[in-house]
Amino acid sequence: MNNPIQFYKYQGTGNDFVLIDNRDLKFPKSTELIEKLCDRRFGIGGDGLILLENSDKADFKMVYYNSDGRESTMCGNGGRCIAAFAHFLGIFESKTSFLAIDGLHEAEIKNGIVKLKMSDVNQISSQGKDFVLNTGSPHYVKYVETLNNYKVFENGNEIRNSETYKEGGINVNFVEVLSERQLFVRTYERGVEDETYSCGTGVTAAALTFMNKNHQTSVEVKVLGGELKVYAEKNGDGFSDIWLEGAADQVFKGEINI
Repeated sequence: MNNPIQFYKYQGTGNDFVLIDNRDLKFPKSTELIEKLCDRRFGIGGDGLILLENSDKADFKMVYYNSDGRESTMCGNGGRCIAAFAHFLGIFESKTSFLAIDGLHEAEIKNGIVKLKMSDVNQISSQGKDFVLNTGSPHYVKYVETLNNYKVFENGNEIRNSETYKEGGINVNFVEVLSERQLFVRTYERGVEDETYSCGTGVTAAALTFMNKNHQTSVEVKVLGGELKVYAEKNGDGFSDIWLEGAADQVFKGEINI
């Protein structure tokens, strides 16, 4: 029996997601189904799938799945996209709060630009010359030169599947410093198991390591899919009041039989 479900496709700096209004809780949360919907040849296609559900603690709840069909940790660009989706649905006008797997998030939207408040970061750990931190998802940050020609998939896959990170997985970010105010970041994402056009929590992680070293409160970040900005305030060994800003757009909508 066919069961048509309405979906929306959103992208934030090239990080693309299938968005579904699941306030009626009718969507069957099957790993196999979600993986199929995210498939770029046999489904809708996306780096992940996000369900918008009701919450008694905030305006709505975000439930995020990677393209492998498994529920995952926080997704920054996904958070910006679901805020834009909730705005489209008329859930809020300009400011909102929503619940995600890592807690409560605030968001603002103006002229298609979404600012998302990220979780506080208590510590940035050194890993030799590299860094490890959690911005709602675990991230490895490595500074390199000539990032355009860097083998992101090969090197990212190697670090992600190393003995240290193989079991839980980690996202791997490669960073090139373009100027004292701008970075270029490319990310290998666990769950997708490939490079994506952008990773919001990864951009945040990279930005915080740079801001920590250079005593800055903001930085612009170039990704393959566009540009983002990160703002934050130093707080002890970490950061608080962290905001990720950039465009989030509805690409198309449709129905699919499941």
